[in-house]
Amino acid sequence: MAKEKKIPEKLKLWIDARKRFHLSHEQIQMARELGMNPKKFGKLANYKQEPWKAPLPDFIESLYYKRFRKERPDQVKSIERIVKDRNRKKEEKKQRKKIEKEDPIPF
Repeated sequence: MAKEKKIPEKLKLWIDARKRFHLSHEQIQMARELGMNPKKFGKLANYKQEPWKAPLPDFIESLYYKRFRKERPDQVKSIERIVKDRNRKKEEKKQRKKIEKEDPIPF
């Protein structure tokens, strides 16, 4: 049975922000591509106290459009899917190295 890998702390912050601020996977990916910091979302999400601010999901989408000139990313991947893909690639690389170590190619 394969051992389940843990999610890195850097990515856990994004998962927590997604749940706390009710953002979609798409909006989280947009924010990551923009280089935003999930720890600072609280400052950006207080549109009820400061009416001139846009709600956080709208703000992220408007910044994304302004920067990339498109409405949404081409492929949307959840944080969990990204972690799963990384772990799969690591395992494949480990298997290749193990095979190469056992049976080196003669020159």
